[in-house]
Amino acid sequence: MFYKLLFCLCIVAAHAGEQDTSKTADCKTHKDEVPIATSQSGVFRGSWMTTRRGRRFQAYRGIRYAEPPVGELRFQPPKPILYYKDVVDASKEGPACPLPVPDDYYVDEDCLAINVYTPNNKVKKPLPVIMYIHPGAFYAFTGRSDVAGPGYLLDRDIVFVAFNYRLATLGFMSTGDKLAPGNNGMKDQVMAMRWVQRNIAAFGGDPNSVTLAGYSAGSISVMLHMISPMSKGLFHRGISMSASPINKEPLPNNFQSLAVKQAQIVNCSTASNQAIVDCLKTISWKVLGDSLPQFFVGGDPIGLWGPVVENDFGQERFLDIQPLDAIRQGRFHSVPHIISQTKYEFFYQVFELFKNDTLITRMNDDWETAARVSFLLPEKNIRAAANKLKEVYLEGKPVAKDNRTIQGVGGLYRDSITSLGVHRMANLMCRHSKHPVYYYEFSYFGDNSHYEDPVTGKPFGAVHHDDLIYLLTMSYRFPVIETTSPHSYVIDEMTALWYNFARYDDPNPRGDTPELNSLVWPVMKPDDRKYLRIGNKLTVHKNMFEDRYKVWDELYPIQY
Repeated sequence: MFYKLLFCLCIVAAHAGEQDTSKTADCKTHKDEVPIATSQSGVFRGSWMTTRRGRRFQAYRGIRYAEPPVGELRFQPPKPILYYKDVVDASKEGPACPLPVPDDYYVDEDCLAINVYTPNNKVKKPLPVIMYIHPGAFYAFTGRSDVAGPGYLLDRDIVFVAFNYRLATLGFMSTGDKLAPGNNGMKDQVMAMRWVQRNIAAFGGDPNSVTLAGYSAGSISVMLHMISPMSKGLFHRGISMSASPINKEPLPNNFQSLAVKQAQIVNCSTASNQAIVDCLKTISWKVLGDSLPQFFVGGDPIGLWGPVVENDFGQERFLDIQPLDAIRQGRFHSVPHIISQTKYEFFYQVFELFKNDTLITRMNDDWETAARVSFLLPEKNIRAAANKLKEVYLEGKPVAKDNRTIQGVGGLYRDSITSLGVHRMANLMCRHSKHPVYYYEFSYFGDNSHYEDPVTGKPFGAVHHDDLIYLLTMSYRFPVIETTSPHSYVIDEMTALWYNFARYDDPNPRGDTPELNSLVWPVMKPDDRKYLRIGNKLTVHKNMFEDRYKVWDELYPIQY
């Protein structure tokens, strides 16, 4: 179901095709001098864009940060580009990494591209950098400006960076042996972070003040970069929005079953891992990207690929320890950290369920199997766990198209997929980090949402991805929120919080962010678990949704 939503979003995005998105309403062109940035790696020729408030800024898009991961470099760690022999044309968007979209959307396997946006690349004092890792469950979306646009954030004095990393099989295939240890998509992210360290000063950015922000898969990524030995020293603050690598069970050390399934889908031999890898290297990237729908059964599960704890085959390992163990043992790079979730997260999946009679039947005929797949439950103790969750969330009754099911199954999607993991990450970090942890709930919803009631056409509530509507311009789907809109103040609040955090390690008000008024957002403490609720007003509360997690802590206990 989640995949179907993302696929729908990608289809909407495809209407942009390969257009120069600097010509959209929030990104107007200027017919005067072309902006140029010169770094130790080379010379970059950019373009002009304009924020919603009319501020002109420089855009450098589609810059390769690594060698094209094609041919023999497919399924290999990224190779850095340290020097550009020719002037780099960074005036237009690069491609998205392979995923299923219509033919007129710009996609290519040669997709390891980075976008940099700056108010001024010739500043006396370097500007703080916010580097954004896009969402999409490690199999969808992109860092292109039609999805991760700078039209709101660049009204602040920051340098904003977004980028692509390899997705799905091309980025996360892991056979558990030296042929494909895994995590190449994560190593792409590290390569992009290293590129920023080498080059961002040429764009007016401060390499010693980088805030790594990510949503969903990007949020998982931010937390893992705090743990990975490859990422140490490459960033100085973290923002983790709506996902966590610490959930109901440890991370795996391979996705060998997905490698086999991918091979079967494209008619490759599965006789051995060597046969799988050799054959998949010969398959068109488009065929691999377009094969994604065949990994889902009735729309679920939401999660497939992801990071793994790599076995040691002599390679540079992105992750060599379980995240829970790393945090509890203090084996991570502590930085100031904002952690968040939305009020409803994946609750809306229940409405997608109502469109799928086959899945409803499966839930009623074989609840254990359906619950394991749809709610990503561990195999261990599945019968007892599934039955206990059905008792708590559904009063032990069958799935039906009624309000009880809306609340019960919607709550299961919300809590199991996202909310439980975010709760655990926040509570672990506030106990073990040496730096402040700020926690928020996003509950505001206006005219637009990533899930709208199909009957009324109006938002259901604040769901997964919805806080991004007020941080990024997303021309693939949503119109720009103009300054005259009644929802404009939420953009001012959200960008002010990010701006202050990126400058001061603290999101609370400063003299130049009056939109935050007299807000006092306290640091989260183990024995005083306060959080900010971003709704119609900014208000502070305690113990976010904690009653909901008691059954999960009984079924899947962890030590904090």
